[in-house]
Amino acid sequence: MKRVYLIFCISAFFNFAQSLVTLAQEKIILYPNGVPNAKPAAVKETGAENGVYKGITNPTLEYYKANPALSTGAAVIVVAGGGYGVIVYNGEGINTAKALAEKGIAAFVLKYRLPSDEIMNDKKVGPLQDAQQAIKLVRDNAAGWGIDPNKIGIMGFSAGGHLASTAATHFEKAWVGNPEKTSLRPDFQILVYPVISMLDSLTHHGSRDNLLGKNPSSEDKQYFSNDLQIKANTPPAWLTHAADDKVVDVDNSIVYFERLRKHKVDVEMHIFPKGDHGFIFRHPGWMNPLFDWLKRYGYTK
Repeated sequence: MKRVYLIFCISAFFNFAQSLVTLAQEKIILYPNGVPNAKPAAVKETGAENGVYKGITNPTLEYYKANPALSTGAAVIVVAGGGYGVIVYNGEGINTAKALAEKGIAAFVLKYRLPSDEIMNDKKVGPLQDAQQAIKLVRDNAAGWGIDPNKIGIMGFSAGGHLASTAATHFEKAWVGNPEKTSLRPDFQILVYPVISMLDSLTHHGSRDNLLGKNPSSEDKQYFSNDLQIKANTPPAWLTHAADDKVVDVDNSIVYFERLRKHKVDVEMHIFPKGDHGFIFRHPGWMNPLFDWLKRYGYTK
């Protein structure tokens, strides 16, 4: 009996220790040699007390290590939303990263700069710079983290979905220094109730106002309407949305799906009939179809 109990204790300790390894984390400075497109400002970062951040001037990645028993070398950069006015960092970022890490996918939560004329010379491209730098940093350091450089995806929620889809459709132009010519193309994209369009008829106006200003040019609206930027080499996508979303119209996902399909880019979409915006907080099993998709692509076991 004592031997059985001892084996049970050892097993329990191993499982507990493994969970600590899975969720072990570290903070990584995105730009150790200085933030590009920045100008001096007295802005102070806030949000540590409740996990909803703004005023970010020194962007970071928070790394959650993959469960080693399930790892395939895949990694995902997680981009929380907040209308380009705040970042819902804990709810959409940290919680998602932990769920991915437990399934064997290394997760990096991006705390990106929110577009602001006060801290940036060109606020339109500041968030995209941070997303590109995150992809570059993870790919450049993949070997040290046990990551496959050909299995690095990006995942975004709401306005973070706009940023993720921007990174997935604008990777051919580097907005950050890249003398090594590292590929800035994510290998796959996961978009959750994303803002896609910047056109008047479909956009989430709060996100567009924050990113492009109150009176954006037609060129900027076209350039940052990511459904209009899809090409044959756009990475495969997984989309989810609620049909009754009253904040970001589900047609954002639908038009993106249709454009991807017409360009023969692999895409899968799941639309919940109910749930409204932020439905992930009300549908605890929403990630199950995503894990099935990731498994089919070889990103999970």
